[in-house]
Amino acid sequence: MPKCILNCCLTSNQGKYNYDPVSKILHWEIGKIDVTKLPNIRGTVSIATGANTSDINPSINVHFTINQLAISGLKVNRLDMYGEKYKPFKGVKYITKAGRFQIRM
Repeated sequence: MPKCILNCCLTSNQGKYNYDPVSKILHWEIGKIDVTKLPNIRGTVSIATGANTSDINPSINVHFTINQLAISGLKVNRLDMYGEKYKPFKGVKYITKAGRFQIRM
């Protein structure tokens, strides 16, 4: 967040959030997503008095991971391994990650 931001007063319908006013980073841990409602966070942002807000272009940098989900819908039904002397673990781990994702307001 920009340097002139003092504090955030937010409410989320899922998960927990933490705002660090020193580093200006908001961390929102959603956990398991409730499929009946989409995760949502909203609230107010306090700006320092006398701060020049004309040059502020708010942007949000987003990073997320979703375990046990492949957005593409790709599923592994069978995997054959030959030439190995050990018994491999039966299972597949899926993960969805966002690289550098930025939302500009």
